[in-house]
Amino acid sequence: MKPKIGFIGVGIMGYHMTRNLIGAGHPLIAYDISEQALGRAEALGAERGGSCREVAARSDVVITMLPDSPEVRSAALGSGGICEGVRRGQIYIDMSTISPHTSVEVAEELGKKGVRCLDAPVSGGEIGAQKATLSIMVGGPQDLFEEVRPIFEAMGKTITLCGPHGAGQIVKACNQVQVALNLVGMAEALVLGAKSGVDPEIVLKVLSAGYAQTRVMDVRGPLVIRGDFAPGFRGRFHYKDLNIIMDTARRSHVPLPATAVAHELFSALLASGGGDLDHSAVIKVLEMMAGVEARTKS
Repeated sequence: MKPKIGFIGVGIMGYHMTRNLIGAGHPLIAYDISEQALGRAEALGAERGGSCREVAARSDVVITMLPDSPEVRSAALGSGGICEGVRRGQIYIDMSTISPHTSVEVAEELGKKGVRCLDAPVSGGEIGAQKATLSIMVGGPQDLFEEVRPIFEAMGKTITLCGPHGAGQIVKACNQVQVALNLVGMAEALVLGAKSGVDPEIVLKVLSAGYAQTRVMDVRGPLVIRGDFAPGFRGRFHYKDLNIIMDTARRSHVPLPATAVAHELFSALLASGGGDLDHSAVIKVLEMMAGVEARTKS
């Protein structure tokens, strides 16, 4: 029988991930502070958990998918948390995007109880979670990585061991740097073209056929020039990730000048009320400053 999974955090991403795990034959117990989210997980066939501690006590493998470092620290180490329900030899996987420093701290503290830990943040957004094509970046021991690979394969397609505890979060930070800069670069190109009188559809077509082509452009470009900013990944979440990136850079004494500009542009997006739009809506900040909308004329 496949290991029973306790899944904590069954929101937008976690819902699809639990669906795929249940579809792969894993018995699953879910917990979320949102009654609505927990009800949706129950409708998939998950058992209902009453707390993080209870989920840990009733499962073989515990997975968290939570918004940020404070939530993960509380769920793992706080009162009523995973730490109070775990047993020696149990497996804990955090798939949230959080500070590498917090990932190491949690792994060390739970390790004192004999819990085997991995950090395994993901990339691919809601679509990747739906289709089980997430990219999963893992930090921790190789033997444990190989042991739980079948669990990851139920949720993702590109699954990579990046190094020791915290390395998964480091690689996820690098991913978010690149995505942010691709979004800003695309936005600047489209706004420059529009302000100069060129149809953004032409700009997008030409850039997509050459060296400037990126997956961000392929996936989000057509939506951006139509003015469709329905969230695949909310701007406020990318801003959260950029905060993690800047903190990590400070700790490591690494200058990230271009990322610092992207950080401020995303800050402006949130200040203007666009935090719940897709992260590609960062173009709206540049459009406002340039006094133009980069929308297709066709």
